[in-house]
Amino acid sequence: MKIHQLSIFLQNEPGQVIKVCRTLRQEGIDIRTLMLADSAQYGILRLIVSDWEAGARALGDAGFVVNDTEVIAAEVPDEPGGLAALLELIDGTDTNIEYMYTCTLGRGDRAVLLFRFDDPDRAIERLRVSAVTVLNAAEVYLCPS
Repeated sequence: MKIHQLSIFLQNEPGQVIKVCRTLRQEGIDIRTLMLADSAQYGILRLIVSDWEAGARALGDAGFVVNDTEVIAAEVPDEPGGLAALLELIDGTDTNIEYMYTCTLGRGDRAVLLFRFDDPDRAIERLRVSAVTVLNAAEVYLCPS
């Protein structure tokens, strides 16, 4: 299952992230998880939010440059080697991981990771045939905080 992630391009200067958070707060949109990457001049704030369409609209209306990207949320055992075992399923398949980050959603003894693959459909199929739980949007968007 693919999940919509918002990527917001920001100037690398003080006060940019709080503007995004305030905009989402005004619309009643909850941030489920995020990742911030930077360079000398700009940053990319990647967000999974409770309502991606309303979030993208509100941020765009506020003047932010927003892109919608599809990512995959997969569970891994929350133990040493859990991530390595999942990555071994992808290794050698010509599927590239463009980036990944963790999700704040805890599921007992399982951790949740978000992946951006160059071929998400192929990655989903590979994970599913290997009995990896791939979460759907409702499980991530509507999870209890």
